[in-house]
Amino acid sequence: MVSGSSYQVRAYNIKHNYDVKDFLEAYRLMLQKTIDEVWSRIAWVEKHIKGKRRVIPIIPKENSFKHHYLRSILMKDWRYSKHYVDSAIKQAYSILHSWRRNYIKGERSREKPIVKKKFVRIKETLYSFRDGKIKISIKPYEEYLEFDISRAWFLNRARGEMGELILGEKYLTITFRFRERVTKAEEKIAWDSNEKSLDGFNPKIGWIRMDLTELFHIHRVYELKRRRLQSRASKKPKLKEVLKKYSRRERNRARDLIHKLTTQLARTFKGYIHGFEKLNRERMLTYSKKHNRNMAKSDWKIIYKFMNYKAETVTLNPKNSTRRCSRCGMLLNALKGALYECKSCGLRINRQLNAAINLYLQMEGLSPSPKLFKELMRAWSGFTLTGEEADEGSNELKRSPKLMNPKSYVCPPKTT
Repeated sequence: MVSGSSYQVRAYNIKHNYDVKDFLEAYRLMLQKTIDEVWSRIAWVEKHIKGKRRVIPIIPKENSFKHHYLRSILMKDWRYSKHYVDSAIKQAYSILHSWRRNYIKGERSREKPIVKKKFVRIKETLYSFRDGKIKISIKPYEEYLEFDISRAWFLNRARGEMGELILGEKYLTITFRFRERVTKAEEKIAWDSNEKSLDGFNPKIGWIRMDLTELFHIHRVYELKRRRLQSRASKKPKLKEVLKKYSRRERNRARDLIHKLTTQLARTFKGYIHGFEKLNRERMLTYSKKHNRNMAKSDWKIIYKFMNYKAETVTLNPKNSTRRCSRCGMLLNALKGALYECKSCGLRINRQLNAAINLYLQMEGLSPSPKLFKELMRAWSGFTLTGEEADEGSNELKRSPKLMNPKSYVCPPKTT
């Protein structure tokens, strides 16, 4: 184990009744204006990336532009505290840098980012915290917002110093930043992401199945609810608000379940490095409506996002993880059903488990081989979820939101 330290951030929400719509709208317009000004000065340069010619955006970073020209034009019609101008510049550059990274990856188009959400990032210089009360400056010496958090449930639990605040129409988000000593993990678990399950593998633990049926069911229920209303929504404008309400409920319930599942994973396998496939859902779409709808119900990115701050994570290349034999390395052209049968070495194994083993080998930087496979599987034999009669006392898995650890699951190679 290797020890080190890193910054951790915790955020808590408190509800407020202040009317800040005008202030938030003014900040949104200023933030958009900042992005517009920077966008107009972006230089597009041709570069060779991985043998292909790409036009890459170069964002201006000169101090004369950022801290003089840009600040001076934003200050002209701004009637609130001056520090919000600096906040808008910092946030605009953060948005553009994020867009640039995704554009280079091919995940964003050559279109200017548009600010739609209304919220303000409040730096430490724009608020004070004394005697359990937060005082936020809106207009210097004229207008302030005050929040009493002396009895807030999280105050005794929060660690470190209070950091940046985020003000929205209904909530104030309070962040606490602290330095935590982190022990770098050595044990690894690779996760194969599937439509209704996460299948993990570690040679000491075995096959771990996290059932996602309940998460899939949440999306399916709200899909049916929206489908019943969408045909009538064009004639009855009020139904559009109902559709938005359903979408919010779907998102909140799905995220609540994902939080619980990822917390369970992080606590159960504390100290492990978790490897997740870097999947691009858009590239997985086909001409099948049913398949595309099922893909739309997947939450792989959100699962990875939530796990990323609860445990140590890495991303893995999913290419051929399902098609490759985890014993000999042979690739199959097509796969059907839950059982993987290798034509070369005769291995018969659950397809999702086979993918999880391949991803684990990738995490360790190893290639499949019969000798290595025997070493990884020396404590395991038999099979499960193959639709055949189990041998060697194999336990059949049941659908459940709990972690499963069957005692035996790998079907040995066929003998001739």
